[in-house]
Amino acid sequence: MRATKGDQLVQHGRVVGQHDKIGEIVEVLGDEGNPPYRVRFEDGHEGVCSPGPDTEIRRRKETRR
Repeated sequence: MRATKGDQLVQHGRVVGQHDKIGEIVEVLGDEGNPPYRVRFEDGHEGVCSPGPDTEIRRRKETRR
């Protein structure tokens, strides 16, 4: 799993009714885009994450000029 600053980290809910938790990667702490990542979640909480199998990275969309 590799990511860059600005990508989204999505932790999928593990049980029925539990929503996905989405955050923005604000810092990549591993080498060459590998975990761990510092993530800021929608509720303002910030933490260091080493994603598991229930997690996906959504690439930041580049804006063209």
